[in-house]
Amino acid sequence: MSHRPRIIPVLLIQQGELVKTTKFISPRYVGDPINAIKIFNEKEVDEIVVLDIDASKKNQTINFDLIKDLASECFMPLSYGGGIKTLKDIEKLIKIGVEKVMLNSSALENPALIKEATKNFGSSTIVVSIDITKSFFGNYILYSAAGKMIISSWKYHLMQMEDAGAGEILIQTVQQDGIMKGYDLKLIGEISRAVSIPVIGCGGAGSFSDLRSVISSGASAAAAGSMFVYTGVHKAVMISYPSSSDMNW
Repeated sequence: MSHRPRIIPVLLIQQGELVKTTKFISPRYVGDPINAIKIFNEKEVDEIVVLDIDASKKNQTINFDLIKDLASECFMPLSYGGGIKTLKDIEKLIKIGVEKVMLNSSALENPALIKEATKNFGSSTIVVSIDITKSFFGNYILYSAAGKMIISSWKYHLMQMEDAGAGEILIQTVQQDGIMKGYDLKLIGEISRAVSIPVIGCGGAGSFSDLRSVISSGASAAAAGSMFVYTGVHKAVMISYPSSSDMNW
């Protein structure tokens, strides 16, 4: 079996609809998440990430019914993030078909949850996602999904998460989100070297070359949103996914 790098579509949901953001704001409706899953099934994607962009920000409960419907349609491994606060949340998500859970704000606010989660469900089930923005002075700052700036070292936080047993890290960069002009390769490279667990780069992909570049920078997988739901300069909605020949693996 080939151990080529994973290419992972990221689907954002808001009030049950599929949306796409730019720099984490201005969500634009792009379709129905169930239909998107069906199309990605046909394209035989490696795995898929679904993030509820309101669940943590607005302190909403997880839409378990929607996630169950998405999981039942998925032929590929499904990761879910958004509004996960407790071990019971994680257990319920796994029971309805989610393979990996992604914790962001709760990992910042309650690091002990990661340790308990990995102890109960295994490291391979727990992914820590972090949102990073650049300050006016060019410094990288952790940005909580709940909308608060965190005065903290991303390096310390991620090393803490690795020590707690997290199996993987998803890096999302705010400035690159939806721009489709390339990943922040410098940051993703630094993070990949700082931890020994796999890193997924996300934010900015606009071409096959971008996907290859983020892997070359040290990421174990390349994730993207806009690239897989838009086509053309006017960003018409059309779901796509690269083949192995497109990627030249």
